[in-house]
Amino acid sequence: MIAPKIMVVEDEEPLGVLLRYNLEAEGYQVEVVMRGDEAEMRLRETVPDLLVLDWMVPAVSGIELCRRLRLRAETERLPIIMLTARGEETDRVRGLTTGADDYLVKPFSMPEFVARVRALLRRAKPEVLSSVLKVDDLVLDRETHRVHRGEAELKLGPTEFRLLEFLMQHPGRVFSRGQLLDNVWGETLYIDERTVDVHVGRLRKAVNLDGLPDVIRTIRGAGYAIREI
Repeated sequence: MIAPKIMVVEDEEPLGVLLRYNLEAEGYQVEVVMRGDEAEMRLRETVPDLLVLDWMVPAVSGIELCRRLRLRAETERLPIIMLTARGEETDRVRGLTTGADDYLVKPFSMPEFVARVRALLRRAKPEVLSSVLKVDDLVLDRETHRVHRGEAELKLGPTEFRLLEFLMQHPGRVFSRGQLLDNVWGETLYIDERTVDVHVGRLRKAVNLDGLPDVIRTIRGAGYAIREI
């Protein structure tokens, strides 16, 4: 299973390290960013499955970043947990009104934090936790690593399986080659972007059985998506 990606925007380094440790212990992929402007730039490149956002980060405040994210189509539904030392009711209301989905006041317990993360992912993005993904007649089982299209079982290599799994988590959404490299192959591994085309070609050949519509969209100059037929 492709682990859900979580971005943590927190300028207190010890807390950032602690949050990363606890989230990675739960199996999540975690990126920690210490400035609001850097987080905004990274979120234009790739959108995580959930954002943990501190209210008082440098450059662009968490509350302002939250407001901006809700104005963009790519991030208007991004699950956001706001962290803050502000415990007044008016501050909580402001954070939630601006667009945060949940709100934790410092100091908070790590078990509660992790539970809030899982609960929000389950509610807002159940597909990232589900063991079975379905897009029309395509069914991918993460536990058995089996894929079916209708009644036929498909034979996929491990990379094609991860690629299909990622695309099926976001049906209809177009991903550039760079975004697919980051999310399927990982940011630390250098692979030429043309490699993506090779694996998409293999995936298309495997899933498009004779007489059935092509489920992989190629958008010239933009990237790839899995279509909902």
